Amino acid sequence: MAKLKNIIKQLSLKDYESIRDSLIESNADKSAYLLQAMRERQLSDTKIMNELGVNTNAYYTLRSRLNQRIEEYLLQIMESPRTDILKKVANINEIIFTKKKAIAVATLKKLEKELLDYDLSNELTIVYKSLKKLHIHAPDYFHYSQQYNRHVAYMLAVDKAEDLLAEYFKKYGEYTLSGDETDKLGLTLLMKEMANVSALYESHRLYVYQSCIVIFHRLFVDQEDELDNDIEPIEDILDNVEKIFKSYQLDSIYYHLNLVFEFLKLEYYTHYKVYRKAERYFEEVNDAASNLLTNYTLYTHPAQFLITKINRHIRVGTEDKMYQENEGLFHDYEVDQQDVATYLTYVMYRAISCYYVENYDEASRWMNNLLNEVSLKKYPHLQLEIKIVLALQYCLMNDFDLFNQLINSIQRQIRQIGKDSCEHIIVLSKILKIAISDVKKNKAEKIRALLSKITSVDTPFFAVTNLINKDDNFVNRLCRGA
Repeated sequence: MAKLKNIIKQLSLKDYESIRDSLIESNADKSAYLLQAMRERQLSDTKIMNELGVNTNAYYTLRSRLNQRIEEYLLQIMESPRTDILKKVANINEIIFTKKKAIAVATLKKLEKELLDYDLSNELTIVYKSLKKLHIHAPDYFHYSQQYNRHVAYMLAVDKAEDLLAEYFKKYGEYTLSGDETDKLGLTLLMKEMANVSALYESHRLYVYQSCIVIFHRLFVDQEDELDNDIEPIEDILDNVEKIFKSYQLDSIYYHLNLVFEFLKLEYYTHYKVYRKAERYFEEVNDAASNLLTNYTLYTHPAQFLITKINRHIRVGTEDKMYQENEGLFHDYEVDQQDVATYLTYVMYRAISCYYVENYDEASRWMNNLLNEVSLKKYPHLQLEIKIVLALQYCLMNDFDLFNQLINSIQRQIRQIGKDSCEHIIVLSKILKIAISDVKKNKAEKIRALLSKITSVDTPFFAVTNLINKDDNFVNRLCRGA
């Protein structure tokens, strides 16, 4: 909410009135009222909801849509001069065939300067190709030939960097499912390859793309890198990227990548437990969670935010708030089941949100659908994690038949993969058996004694069980459910 209010207050009067008028013309009266209330009136969220006559979920949806309309308007303004430049590039042949050489050269050189300001390397190759031809009998022919060759090579380097970026986060998703050392090595090799490509040119764009990988890798893959004094600190990288974004405010890619780096700032401060600073970015990223999950998987691993979000709610004791806001946050989110890592994390986030409001039946439906729709045979440890959390729901629902079937399946799988690698699953199985048993005596004490053995599980793969807060409330639920 803070982000949206700040954006609205910083709008120029002309932009504010234009957005408001467009909302009114499209009969979005509630959005127009919300815009005005945030701009001109000091009202609490509760007061605004009462005046609009909407519940919390509807309010989240309304707020999200208003934010989207404002961003679309601002992006349209930003794109306008870029569109004019691209039209000029498209008309280069018309200039060459209809204008005198001196005018054509002057026009192309002016266009060159504008394209350099926008860092549009693809279009620059067209300009340099044309300038090269126009100077075929002049000494400048060599200069423009060199510029053309350089920008063609640079364009290919940028394309390669974008491919590496997408490949890295695809592989990271696989790594969260498997925890395999080979996948980890593959991530390190991709990071080194990105560094080699970035070293070819003094390029702010390549620096930004490389930073997406470097920061994430140090936070979630190889934390030892951060201890190397010869490597640029993450905080310095974040500062440098912010300076680049401010220098190229009309760059549409940077405009969108700003969300990626807000997310990385949140993860950085969360990782080092600087929670006061992390909170500055949480709400902004949270408001854009659906957009982040949908449109940014080529530039980062946005599913990590859902894990961070659950841990943050556990830390501040507001686990029950997630379920209520999910309808508003994800009202237009369309899952991509082919992106297994993101899909799995999203489903488990929704299931665990249900668990924290004691909606065990809905939680179990989310997980059963996941197990039926996605084959996890290649990821037995992760499959066990999901199954034991599902067994927890059956235990709390007192569904003895489904619980016994699932717990037997879990035990068979443990025997297949070996006890040493899943001790916490074995302990949790014992806890759930105690909870669902008819024996009442000392049940809570027995559960607490076992819980002390699994306070935290450090695994390279996505450990779903870490998102279940094993506190007194957890013990009380198990004892009450029996």
